[in-house]
Amino acid sequence: VQLQASGGGLVQPGGSLRLSCAASGSIDSINVMGWYRQAPGKQRELVAVISGGGSTNYGDSVKGRFTISRDNAKNTVYLQMNSLKPEDTAVYFCKYSLFTTYWGQGTQVTVSS
Repeated sequence: VQLQASGGGLVQPGGSLRLSCAASGSIDSINVMGWYRQAPGKQRELVAVISGGGSTNYGDSVKGRFTISRDNAKNTVYLQMNSLKPEDTAVYFCKYSLFTTYWGQGTQVTVSS
């Protein structure tokens, strides 16, 4: 399984970004896909995950601001990030899990004025 993430960038506080992660290879729709992030000097933390059936789970710090979704036909997961804060600045990693875990290469999100 290969994961290609895109959509990161620089945004002002209060702004929005949408991340995408496309999976390719031996894909099974019952997988769990999602996003984690890691800021400098901090541990990697859960942002949001979504199952093949659409069940979601969010990290406490992003609840109500971020929305995860997926398009199973395209093997792609999306992360809509609204009301961004400077503390959301991190490298965001896409994750695919089904018996084995795969990680994407990471995409930088910087929230700064």
